[in-house]
Amino acid sequence: MEAKAQARFVRVTPMKARRVVDLIRGKQAEEAVATLRFAPQAAGETVRKVVESAIANARVKADRAGEAFDASSLVVSEAFVDEGPSLKRFRPRAQGRATRILKRTSHITVVVAPAPTKERTR
Repeated sequence: MEAKAQARFVRVTPMKARRVVDLIRGKQAEEAVATLRFAPQAAGETVRKVVESAIANARVKADRAGEAFDASSLVVSEAFVDEGPSLKRFRPRAQGRATRILKRTSHITVVVAPAPTKERTR
């Protein structure tokens, strides 16, 4: 049973968040949390919280369905970052001019699912 978690309007640029999300895509969920705990990037903490939330959502779904839950069997099946709205600011420049500064935001989505079982064909 797959579970999803999102963090929306996060004040980190999507390009920087994608660098972190690319580290965990396809990994075991617990391994992804351990990787993010020691990642030097600022977006690592936010992405870690989203992964932990997805794991907790999977636990709740399993409890409601009456199924056994095993966190070690979960894999980060999908992880992506979409661009959110940009805050527009102005910075004073020389000779009375001003330039626009875009403070970008991100929508971070993580989906965890049980690891697919490998079937042998003969």
